[in-house]
Amino acid sequence: MSDAAQPTAAEVRAAAEAVKTALDRHLAAVERRSGEDDPAVYEAFNQLAAAAETYDELLYDRYDEVTPFEIPGAEDTPPYTGPEEPSAVSVLIRRDYTVAEPQRLLAHAERIEAADDEGSDASETVHGALGLLFGEFEPDEIASRHKEFGLEEGDSTLWVTATDEPADPGDWLDAPFEDVDPQHVICRFDVSAVFDEDDTDDDTDDDLEDPRLPTLDEDEDLEPLDR
Repeated sequence: MSDAAQPTAAEVRAAAEAVKTALDRHLAAVERRSGEDDPAVYEAFNQLAAAAETYDELLYDRYDEVTPFEIPGAEDTPPYTGPEEPSAVSVLIRRDYTVAEPQRLLAHAERIEAADDEGSDASETVHGALGLLFGEFEPDEIASRHKEFGLEEGDSTLWVTATDEPADPGDWLDAPFEDVDPQHVICRFDVSAVFDEDDTDDDTDDDLEDPRLPTLDEDEDLEPLDR
């Protein structure tokens, strides 16, 4: 950044004072909170995060220094505002797969088709084979046997959301995920290769090659994000 564009020392000082004020407001909101997910605490958290980010940026631009703390993005964790005693819940699941071995998938589809003895030719295309596979097996079984079916697992997420009462039959089938309120999410569980990459970024080459290091089972890669 050029000298002309650098913030002044006064601007950095003002940003630091704004952080102090935001800290006081956050503590006061926590002390007065009415429950675990008090909106006032959430708002004070957002203000503190914004003030800290501004100060960090100005401090770096002016003095080439950074702060020793990091506040996680508040937008990723909205407070729960649903019913305290929900009478119904919805479980929303998304799992992504890549068709890694089409021939393996087609072979399984042919066996399904032969067992049904319907004489169709759906198993001759990947599109048709996927339809046969997901029509024959439950999603959880496909998730546990995905390699056997020629699929490669991608990201997945599971959300448990609270509702005051169950939806009317057939009411949401055309757009099952359209009206999800993030603030009614009781808990969620995310699985992503991003987590693995973050873990391995800190490993040295020696650590990766050391045969004495323990290995993780596939299930231990799960990272639940409880609200």
